[in-house]
Amino acid sequence: MAENQENQSNKFEMVLHSAMELPGVKINRANFLRKALSPHFGKDVVEKAIVLNPAQAGLSPKDLAPIARACINYETTKVSGISALAGIPGGFAIAATLPADMAQFFGHIIRILQKLAYLYGWPEMFRDDHDGFDDAMSHQLILFIGVMFGVDAANKALVKIAHAVAIAAEKKLIRMALTQTAIYPIVKKVAGMVGVKLTKATFAKGVGKAIPLIGALASGGITYAMFKPMSNRLENYLIGLPMASTAHYQNLGDDIIDVDFSDVTDQQTTESER
Repeated sequence: MAENQENQSNKFEMVLHSAMELPGVKINRANFLRKALSPHFGKDVVEKAIVLNPAQAGLSPKDLAPIARACINYETTKVSGISALAGIPGGFAIAATLPADMAQFFGHIIRILQKLAYLYGWPEMFRDDHDGFDDAMSHQLILFIGVMFGVDAANKALVKIAHAVAIAAEKKLIRMALTQTAIYPIVKKVAGMVGVKLTKATFAKGVGKAIPLIGALASGGITYAMFKPMSNRLENYLIGLPMASTAHYQNLGDDIIDVDFSDVTDQQTTESER
Protein backbone atom coordinates (compact mmCIF):
# COMPACT_ATOMS: atom_id res chain seq x y z
CA MET A 1 0.00 0.00 0.00
CA ALA A 2 2.77 2.45 0.99
CA GLU A 3 4.82 1.51 -2.07
CA ASN A 4 1.84 2.04 -4.36
CA GLN A 5 1.17 5.47 -2.82
CA GLU A 6 4.84 6.36 -3.35
CA ASN A 7 4.58 5.33 -7.01
CA GLN A 8 1.42 7.35 -7.49
CA SER A 9 3.03 10.32 -5.77
CA ASN A 10 6.03 10.16 -8.10
CA LYS A 11 3.81 9.90 -11.18
CA PHE A 12 1.75 12.89 -10.14
CA GLU A 13 4.83 14.99 -9.40
CA MET A 14 6.17 14.18 -12.89
CA VAL A 15 2.89 15.40 -14.43
CA LEU A 16 3.05 18.52 -12.26
CA HIS A 17 6.59 19.32 -13.37
CA SER A 18 5.57 18.88 -17.01
CA ALA A 19 2.65 21.23 -16.48
CA MET A 20 4.89 23.87 -14.95
CA GLU A 21 7.04 23.91 -18.08
CA LEU A 22 4.11 24.96 -20.27
CA PRO A 23 4.07 28.60 -21.41
CA GLY A 24 1.63 30.90 -19.66
CA VAL A 25 1.25 28.79 -16.52
CA LYS A 26 2.77 31.29 -14.11
CA ILE A 27 0.43 34.17 -13.23
CA ASN A 28 1.97 37.48 -12.16
CA ARG A 29 -0.02 38.47 -9.08
CA ALA A 30 0.16 42.26 -9.49
CA ASN A 31 -0.68 42.18 -13.20
CA PHE A 32 -3.58 39.79 -12.66
CA LEU A 33 -5.13 41.72 -9.77
CA ARG A 34 -4.80 45.03 -11.60
CA LYS A 35 -6.45 43.64 -14.74
CA ALA A 36 -9.18 41.73 -12.85
CA LEU A 37 -10.10 44.42 -10.32
CA SER A 38 -9.72 47.66 -12.30
CA PRO A 39 -13.02 47.37 -14.24
CA HIS A 40 -14.94 47.06 -10.96
CA PHE A 41 -13.16 49.14 -8.32
CA GLY A 42 -11.35 52.46 -7.97
CA LYS A 43 -7.61 52.84 -8.55
CA ASP A 44 -6.82 53.39 -4.85
CA VAL A 45 -8.64 50.19 -3.87
CA VAL A 46 -6.93 48.20 -6.63
CA GLU A 47 -3.45 49.41 -5.69
CA LYS A 48 -4.07 48.69 -2.00
CA ALA A 49 -5.25 45.18 -2.94
CA ILE A 50 -1.98 44.64 -4.80
CA VAL A 51 0.28 46.04 -2.09
CA LEU A 52 -1.59 44.26 0.74
CA ASN A 53 -4.42 41.98 -0.40
CA PRO A 54 -8.04 42.40 -1.57
CA ALA A 55 -9.54 41.82 1.88
CA GLN A 56 -7.28 44.45 3.43
CA ALA A 57 -8.43 46.80 0.68
CA GLY A 58 -11.99 46.25 1.92
CA LEU A 59 -13.10 43.77 -0.76
CA SER A 60 -15.23 40.95 0.61
CA PRO A 61 -15.70 37.50 -0.95
CA LYS A 62 -19.12 38.72 -2.12
CA ASP A 63 -17.43 41.57 -3.99
CA LEU A 64 -14.93 39.19 -5.57
CA ALA A 65 -17.28 36.29 -6.39
CA PRO A 66 -18.28 37.50 -9.89
CA ILE A 67 -14.62 37.96 -10.82
CA ALA A 68 -13.73 34.52 -9.46
CA ARG A 69 -16.58 32.92 -11.40
CA ALA A 70 -15.45 34.62 -14.60
CA CYS A 71 -11.92 33.28 -14.06
CA ILE A 72 -13.23 29.75 -13.44
CA ASN A 73 -15.46 29.85 -16.51
CA TYR A 74 -12.62 31.13 -18.71
CA GLU A 75 -10.11 28.48 -17.63
CA THR A 76 -12.76 25.72 -17.75
CA THR A 77 -13.76 26.60 -21.32
CA LYS A 78 -10.16 26.85 -22.44
CA VAL A 79 -8.94 23.57 -20.95
CA SER A 80 -12.07 21.68 -22.06
CA GLY A 81 -11.55 22.86 -25.62
CA ILE A 82 -7.92 21.77 -25.60
CA SER A 83 -8.92 18.41 -24.14
CA ALA A 84 -11.57 17.92 -26.82
CA LEU A 85 -9.01 18.56 -29.56
CA ALA A 86 -6.64 16.08 -27.91
CA GLY A 87 -9.46 13.52 -27.86
CA ILE A 88 -9.94 13.43 -31.64
CA PRO A 89 -7.27 10.76 -32.37
CA GLY A 90 -8.30 7.16 -31.68
CA GLY A 91 -6.60 3.81 -31.31
CA PHE A 92 -2.81 3.89 -31.08
CA ALA A 93 -2.69 7.68 -30.92
CA ILE A 94 -4.07 7.53 -27.36
CA ALA A 95 -0.64 6.87 -25.85
CA ALA A 96 0.72 10.06 -27.38
CA THR A 97 -2.20 12.36 -26.52
CA LEU A 98 -2.90 11.36 -22.89
CA PRO A 99 0.34 12.66 -21.31
CA ALA A 100 0.05 15.98 -23.16
CA ASP A 101 -3.63 16.23 -22.21
CA MET A 102 -2.84 15.68 -18.53
CA ALA A 103 -0.06 18.27 -18.61
CA GLN A 104 -2.45 20.80 -20.19
CA PHE A 105 -5.11 19.94 -17.63
CA PHE A 106 -2.78 20.58 -14.71
CA GLY A 107 -1.34 23.65 -16.40
CA HIS A 108 -4.81 25.19 -16.26
CA ILE A 109 -5.33 23.86 -12.73
CA ILE A 110 -2.19 25.77 -11.69
CA ARG A 111 -3.43 28.88 -13.49
CA ILE A 112 -6.85 28.90 -11.82
CA LEU A 113 -5.53 28.10 -8.35
CA GLN A 114 -3.18 31.09 -8.61
CA LYS A 115 -5.98 33.41 -9.75
CA LEU A 116 -8.31 32.30 -6.95
CA ALA A 117 -5.54 32.42 -4.36
CA TYR A 118 -4.60 35.98 -5.29
CA LEU A 119 -8.22 37.14 -5.25
CA TYR A 120 -8.72 35.66 -1.79
CA GLY A 121 -5.61 36.99 -0.10
CA TRP A 122 -2.56 34.82 -0.81
CA PRO A 123 0.77 36.42 -1.70
CA GLU A 124 2.76 35.66 -4.86
CA MET A 125 3.30 31.91 -5.15
CA PHE A 126 6.44 31.74 -7.25
CA ARG A 127 9.83 33.29 -6.76
CA ASP A 128 10.63 35.83 -9.46
CA ASP A 129 14.32 35.02 -9.24
CA HIS A 130 13.91 31.26 -9.70
CA ASP A 131 13.34 29.74 -13.12
CA GLY A 132 12.48 26.23 -12.00
CA PHE A 133 10.93 24.31 -9.14
CA ASP A 134 12.04 24.33 -5.55
CA ASP A 135 10.53 22.42 -2.62
CA ALA A 136 8.36 25.31 -1.42
CA MET A 137 6.81 25.80 -4.86
CA SER A 138 6.14 22.10 -5.33
CA HIS A 139 4.71 21.63 -1.85
CA GLN A 140 2.38 24.61 -2.12
CA LEU A 141 1.04 23.53 -5.51
CA ILE A 142 0.48 19.96 -4.32
CA LEU A 143 -1.45 21.12 -1.26
CA PHE A 144 -3.65 23.45 -3.30
CA ILE A 145 -4.32 20.72 -5.86
CA GLY A 146 -5.02 18.31 -3.00
CA VAL A 147 -7.76 20.67 -1.80
CA MET A 148 -9.21 20.72 -5.30
CA PHE A 149 -9.29 16.90 -5.31
CA GLY A 150 -10.94 16.80 -1.87
CA VAL A 151 -7.95 15.42 0.08
CA ASP A 152 -8.50 16.13 3.78
CA ALA A 153 -4.82 16.25 4.72
CA ALA A 154 -4.29 19.07 2.21
CA ASN A 155 -7.24 21.00 3.65
CA LYS A 156 -5.82 20.79 7.17
CA ALA A 157 -2.25 21.66 6.22
CA LEU A 158 -3.25 24.74 4.22
CA VAL A 159 -5.53 25.95 7.01
CA LYS A 160 -2.56 26.00 9.37
CA ILE A 161 -0.40 27.90 6.87
CA ALA A 162 -3.21 30.33 6.05
CA HIS A 163 -3.80 31.27 9.69
CA ALA A 164 -0.10 31.99 10.15
CA VAL A 165 0.14 34.02 6.95
CA ALA A 166 -3.02 35.99 7.74
CA ILE A 167 -1.29 37.20 10.90
CA ALA A 168 2.27 37.61 9.67
CA ALA A 169 1.36 38.74 6.13
CA GLU A 170 4.77 37.59 4.91
CA LYS A 171 5.58 35.46 1.89
CA LYS A 172 8.71 34.34 3.74
CA LEU A 173 6.58 32.60 6.36
CA ILE A 174 4.90 30.45 3.72
CA ARG A 175 8.26 29.32 2.37
CA MET A 176 9.45 28.47 5.88
CA ALA A 177 6.31 26.44 6.59
CA LEU A 178 6.47 24.62 3.25
CA THR A 179 10.08 23.55 3.72
CA GLN A 180 9.67 22.19 7.26
CA THR A 181 10.62 18.54 7.68
CA ALA A 182 7.13 17.93 9.07
CA ILE A 183 5.42 19.02 5.86
CA TYR A 184 7.20 16.50 3.61
CA PRO A 185 5.24 13.36 4.59
CA ILE A 186 1.99 15.33 4.34
CA VAL A 187 2.84 16.50 0.83
CA LYS A 188 3.83 12.99 -0.25
CA LYS A 189 0.58 11.61 1.18
CA VAL A 190 -1.46 14.23 -0.67
CA ALA A 191 0.47 13.68 -3.92
CA GLY A 192 -0.13 9.93 -3.65
CA MET A 193 -3.87 10.38 -3.16
CA VAL A 194 -4.10 12.83 -6.06
CA GLY A 195 -2.10 10.32 -8.13
CA VAL A 196 -4.69 7.62 -7.49
CA LYS A 197 -7.51 9.95 -8.55
CA LEU A 198 -5.45 11.00 -11.56
CA THR A 199 -5.01 7.38 -12.65
CA LYS A 200 -8.79 6.85 -12.58
CA ALA A 201 -9.37 10.00 -14.61
CA THR A 202 -6.71 9.00 -17.14
CA PHE A 203 -8.35 5.60 -17.59
CA ALA A 204 -11.72 7.25 -18.21
CA LYS A 205 -10.20 9.56 -20.79
CA GLY A 206 -8.42 6.64 -22.46
CA VAL A 207 -11.67 4.72 -22.86
CA GLY A 208 -13.32 7.76 -24.43
CA LYS A 209 -10.45 8.37 -26.82
CA ALA A 210 -10.65 4.84 -28.18
CA ILE A 211 -13.59 6.04 -30.30
CA PRO A 212 -12.58 8.69 -32.87
CA LEU A 213 -14.63 11.95 -32.91
CA ILE A 214 -16.89 10.70 -30.13
CA GLY A 215 -13.68 10.58 -28.10
CA ALA A 216 -13.30 14.33 -28.52
CA LEU A 217 -16.68 14.96 -26.89
CA ALA A 218 -15.95 12.41 -24.16
CA SER A 219 -12.52 13.84 -23.39
CA GLY A 220 -13.73 17.45 -23.33
CA GLY A 221 -16.78 16.48 -21.27
CA ILE A 222 -14.74 14.59 -18.68
CA THR A 223 -12.34 17.51 -18.38
CA TYR A 224 -15.22 19.97 -17.93
CA ALA A 225 -16.90 17.71 -15.37
CA MET A 226 -13.66 17.55 -13.36
CA PHE A 227 -12.23 21.04 -13.74
CA LYS A 228 -15.16 23.27 -12.82
CA PRO A 229 -16.24 21.45 -9.61
CA MET A 230 -12.60 21.28 -8.50
CA SER A 231 -12.21 25.02 -9.06
CA ASN A 232 -15.47 25.73 -7.21
CA ARG A 233 -14.30 23.54 -4.32
CA LEU A 234 -11.08 25.53 -4.04
CA GLU A 235 -12.91 28.85 -4.17
CA ASN A 236 -15.29 27.80 -1.38
CA TYR A 237 -12.32 26.65 0.67
CA LEU A 238 -10.36 29.88 0.18
CA ILE A 239 -13.38 32.02 1.09
CA GLY A 240 -13.43 30.36 4.50
CA LEU A 241 -9.82 31.27 5.34
CA PRO A 242 -9.02 34.36 7.44
CA MET A 243 -6.99 36.11 4.73
CA ALA A 244 -10.18 36.44 2.63
CA SER A 245 -12.08 38.10 5.49
CA THR A 246 -12.28 41.90 5.76
CA ALA A 247 -13.31 41.48 9.41
CA HIS A 248 -10.11 39.58 10.18
CA TYR A 249 -7.91 42.55 9.25
CA GLN A 250 -10.00 44.98 11.29
CA ASN A 251 -9.10 43.03 14.44
CA LEU A 252 -5.55 42.02 13.54
CA GLY A 253 -3.00 42.15 16.35
CA ASP A 254 0.77 41.89 16.31
CA ASP A 255 1.12 38.22 17.33
CA ILE A 256 3.01 35.81 15.09
CA ILE A 257 2.11 32.14 15.24
CA ASP A 258 4.14 29.10 14.28
CA VAL A 259 2.90 26.39 11.91
CA ASP A 260 2.61 23.03 13.64
CA PHE A 261 1.75 20.08 11.36
CA SER A 262 2.04 17.38 14.03
CA ASP A 263 -1.66 16.57 14.12
CA VAL A 264 -2.15 16.42 10.32
CA THR A 265 -0.20 13.24 9.59
CA ASP A 266 -1.85 11.39 12.48
CA GLN A 267 -5.37 11.73 11.05
CA GLN A 268 -7.19 8.71 9.70
CA THR A 269 -7.89 8.60 5.97
CA THR A 270 -11.29 10.12 5.27
CA GLU A 271 -13.82 9.08 2.68
CA SER A 272 -12.76 11.92 0.38
CA GLU A 273 -9.19 10.55 0.33
CA ARG A 274 -10.11 7.02 -0.78
